[in-house]
Amino acid sequence: MPAKSGQGGADVPGAKTNEREGTRAVLRHSRMSASKVRQVLDLIRGQDVDRAAEILSLGDREAAVTVGKVLASAVANAVHNDGLDAEELFVSACYADEGSTLKRWRPRARGRATRIRKRTSHITVIVGRLPDDRIARRRAQQAATGSQRSRRVAGSRRRQRAETAESTTVPEDHDTGAEAWSEDAVHADDLVTETEAGPLEESDFDGEGPDAEGDDEAEATDGSEATGEAEETDTTDETDADDGADGDGADDETDGGSAGEKDK
Repeated sequence: MPAKSGQGGADVPGAKTNEREGTRAVLRHSRMSASKVRQVLDLIRGQDVDRAAEILSLGDREAAVTVGKVLASAVANAVHNDGLDAEELFVSACYADEGSTLKRWRPRARGRATRIRKRTSHITVIVGRLPDDRIARRRAQQAATGSQRSRRVAGSRRRQRAETAESTTVPEDHDTGAEAWSEDAVHADDLVTETEAGPLEESDFDGEGPDAEGDDEAEATDGSEATGEAEETDTTDETDADDGADGDGADDETDGGSAGEKDK
């Protein structure tokens, strides 16, 4: 027999709200009006638990936080008390009833006062198990989604392996540039530098190569310069000797002339 909304009222289809089957969670005396909570409850009614939690987490209303906590409590009751699977639950019913109203007063002009009504509400969320056909469709959809994802992952991995193989393979006609290097540059690693073995000494050089020829030319140049300096020194000495001789002759002539004048 259908339930009645009240004495002498019309018949109400289905079971009463407080007689719905399922696991429930109730929050009483929430400091929020029932009209504000109902706007949020209308969004999650009939939705899966995961979808309902997602909607509430993205909601910008203050009531979404409170309703989300009530929903989590209902799911926990269903898992721990009734042994149900959380992935197979949905929001079968949710409603908000008006609670007690707190009355406050605000002073106004001419000694008057205005009443302030602080509304409260009782929030109820009922979760139940999804029908078998709906669970089957959901599992088939998840399996299809998982297979598509696995195929995409396998394809991407194959492409990565192919790209890696192409990058590491060197073609046969690839010129490495080894022929362009001279023989001296190829054997440059055999040379000993000052930074590797310390300062070089004269015994480290064998007198061969362009450095040795440069040293011989430097020595020859130094010898020629020394010879030139010696020749210049000899020439200077001869010049000084000639000057000395001329000076002595002049002095003799001067002395002879002065002696003749005295005799006269």
